[in-house]
Parts: sequence; structure tokens; C-alpha cells
Amino acid sequence: MTEKSIKLFEDKKVRTQWREDEEKWYFSIIDVIEVLTDSPSPNNYWKVLKFRLRKEGDELVTNCNRLKMQSSDGKFYLTDVADTGQLLRLIQSIPSKKAEPFKMWLARVGRERIDETEDPELSIDRAMRTYLQKGYSEEWINQRLKTIEIRKQLTDEWNRVGISKQEDFAILTTEITKAWAGKTVKEYKQFKGLKKENLRDNMTNIELILNMLAEATTKEISEKENPATLGKSKEIAREGGKTARVAKDRIEKRLGEKVVTSKDAKEIHFTDKKRIKHDKDDSNN
Repeated sequence: MTEKSIKLFEDKKVRTQWREDEEKWYFSIIDVIEVLTDSPSPNNYWKVLKFRLRKEGDELVTNCNRLKMQSSDGKFYLTDVADTGQLLRLIQSIPSKKAEPFKMWLARVGRERIDETEDPELSIDRAMRTYLQKGYSEEWINQRLKTIEIRKQLTDEWNRVGISKQEDFAILTTEITKAWAGKTVKEYKQFKGLKKENLRDNMTNIELILNMLAEATTKEISEKENPATLGKSKEIAREGGKTARVAKDRIEKRLGEKVVTSKDAKEIHFTDKKRIKHDKDDSNN
């Protein structure tokens, strides 16, 4: 089993993968270099460093793994990665004031995984803390955590019918999103002005609920129809999305405004905080 995720170090994203068969975390070397050096071109920095290490016969370069990770354009590319031990050796070759804090962060990431394996509720608590630190409201966080659960159930169902490639997951997700929101995932992100940011982390409560409805419906239909091909799963994905589109259209008609919004997380949170302050002011009058 492979688990892809993004970890945060000082608000900077580090793409990671947990390899169940090896019981190891792998980290994107480019992301780590960006964190440690603040280089405007971490790719070039790594090319130069890799060339020097190769000339020195360093085992890190010789044994460097490559795994598919999602890039800022939403596609998956083979990326140089390193496990914890390799990263600790790499850090020695990079002059950085952040070296020691980063080592402590690495140790914590590894410890969290072991603890969460023993008690899955810890991963939920950690996600809650992370979102709170970013300024999200508890109401929004509860919706977001529910979408993670629904998404996991859907991907488990896709695995059950023989779909396991990340590229196929992306294809099916786009079918669902386009059916209910009228936009592909890429178009949706562009609409919100996003690049590397997670689309769902920039959705309003209503957007999250509609997306969740679309994915939950897709899972239920798939379980009932047992699709044998990717093509059939695409049809089911569109059906699940259309169910949410019906709900979206009714909501928009009632509200008299579009619910698929260009607002990103900052705008959504700012609006929520203003509303909360206004409600408090009213209660004090």
C-alpha cells in the first residue's frame, strides 16, 4: 500500500509517500532543498549538488529512488526522493540554518506515523490541529475531515474494482467534478487562482458538501453495478456528479447566486471571521 500526502514544515509543503511494504516515508528531494535553502530554483540547486555528489561517489545519488508525485500542474511525474536516513546525509551537504529544526521535524513525522498506525484517531486530531493553525473554522474543518473519509471510501471502491493507478484516479475525479461543477479539476483550480494549493482546501462549505455528495453517490452506484472497465467507471463517475449537480442547481435557484465560487481559502476565512465578529458584536448590543 502506498499513501501520498503533503507535510508542512514552517508552512512550506513537502510531498511525501508512505510505502507500506517498506514501512518507510519517502520525501521529495526538491521540496526539501527548497525548504532548507529558500532557493528560487531548487531544481537547479539539486542538479548541481547531485553532480558533485556523484563525482564524490556518494551512495545517496547511486541509490536515489524515483517515485511519481503530483506537480503544480496537477499531473504526476517521476521525482527524486529520499528516505529519512538518506535525507539526514543529504542535509550534511547543504549549508542551512534550518538543518537542526528540519532533523527534529523528520523525527516527528516518523513518530507520528507509528503512533497513528496504533491509534488512527491521532491522524484526525493532527489534521484538525493543522487546519486550525492555518486559520480554518471548526465548522469548515469538520466538513473537510468528512470529505477525506468519503474520498477514502471511494478510492477503496475503485481499488476493489481493479482501478489503482493514480492517473486513473485523476481521470475519474475529473469526470465527477466536471459533472457537478461544470469544470474539470484543472479548470476549477484556475478559476480559484490556485497552483500548488489543494482544491478542496479552498472550497466553501457548500462546495465541499456537493463534492462529497458526488463522490458518495459514485461509490454507492459502483458498489451496486460492479464496473469491469475504466470506461464503465467513468460513466458511473459522471452519474454521481450529475446527482450533485441537481442539488447545486436547486440551491443556486433558491439563493439566486452561483455556489461554485472563485473565492480561495484566504477570502473564505476572512469572510467567515468578519461574520463571526459581526455576530459577536450584535450579541453584545
